[in-house]
Amino acid sequence: MESYTRIIEEAARDFGLDCYPQEFEICNYEDMLSYEAYSGMPSRYPHWSFGKAWERKKTFYRYNLVGLPYEMVINSNPCLAYLMKENTLALQVLTIAHVFGHNDFFKNNRLFKNGTRADYTVEMFKSHATRISDYIADPSIGYERVERILDAAHALRFQVYRISNEKHLTPEEIKESHMEKYYKAQSSKDPLFKESKKEHPDWDKIPLEPEEDILLFLLRYAPLSEWEKDIISIVRSEAQYFMPQIETKIMNEGWASFWHYKILNHIDLPPSLHLEFIKRHNQVIAARPGTLNPYHLGFKIFCRLEEKGKQLFDIREQERDVSFIRRYLDQELCQELNLFEFQKDKHDYVVKEIADEGGWRKVRDALIMNLGMNGIPLIKVVDIDWARILYLEQEWDGRELLLDYAHQTIKYIA
Repeated sequence: MESYTRIIEEAARDFGLDCYPQEFEICNYEDMLSYEAYSGMPSRYPHWSFGKAWERKKTFYRYNLVGLPYEMVINSNPCLAYLMKENTLALQVLTIAHVFGHNDFFKNNRLFKNGTRADYTVEMFKSHATRISDYIADPSIGYERVERILDAAHALRFQVYRISNEKHLTPEEIKESHMEKYYKAQSSKDPLFKESKKEHPDWDKIPLEPEEDILLFLLRYAPLSEWEKDIISIVRSEAQYFMPQIETKIMNEGWASFWHYKILNHIDLPPSLHLEFIKRHNQVIAARPGTLNPYHLGFKIFCRLEEKGKQLFDIREQERDVSFIRRYLDQELCQELNLFEFQKDKHDYVVKEIADEGGWRKVRDALIMNLGMNGIPLIKVVDIDWARILYLEQEWDGRELLLDYAHQTIKYIA
């Protein structure tokens, strides 16, 4: 397998892939279950939700209700990939080529480059695990109080800025900006403005503008102790680390599938391995009735872009799933992939739109509405009053909140 790894790495480099140093670890199914439950991290802080995920995956796997991934790849430098020990040689070869596609994507896509620090990934998660364990071991804090804060932070973990590491103004900078605009308008010679100015704005209002990062808002203004703030900041940091993966699932898997296909057709595989590779590849990218296979959709779009002579490496660097689908999923591809929109009507599902001349954009837009963070409601803090009552507002996109979830989540904010 080492010889194939060298051949694949050299082929990837010749094709122009720009990767971190790559490390592989062979693991059995029990190890893979654990890595899946803990999002691939060799060390992560203890929480019951990870144990629940592990037990659920183990039960489903035991009764053949789900399989396990052939690999897991970590966005780190060096890039770490876990390979299943039970994989055949042909499947390991395919998986290794697939891993180099992910590696290149992690290193070069702008969401990962700007939003994560791959050099410090492993150290960051280890540090977080150590700090949480120290709080649990502290007699003045203990497990139950730590769990209570972790439960609350987990419930809100995706109510953070949706583009990791994007520049946002601090409350002081927002206040300064508002004051500058106000006094600039005050000095205006426009008589209409002077007629309308009646009362001085409240510069001390919190927040001065709606705030979408609820965890950050709580860190700034909630009456929390330092250890509670530290735990919330840990959960927030890890949520932001995973944000680019949520926002690029179709692109990332499509890119990796595109390159494992090109690389393994390029290198000189023996006929027996090549036949199994083709079989496994077709299984990976197969369309799945009733659901969307990100490997399938991403692979097909990248193949189409190559046929059209598009700059694939620029697209890989600049786009995320929403912009990728909006720009490159056209009517022809919608029809080829047999995409349609359906909805529930009482007890049955009915087709709402098909990819014809009048409907393909609606099908595409319905898909976009559920990609990445678009599937999570955008909630903003709009006010806090003298009784410390927090006022939250949903940014309406036509979809109702699931009230059972909403009520439970609100309890954690309180």
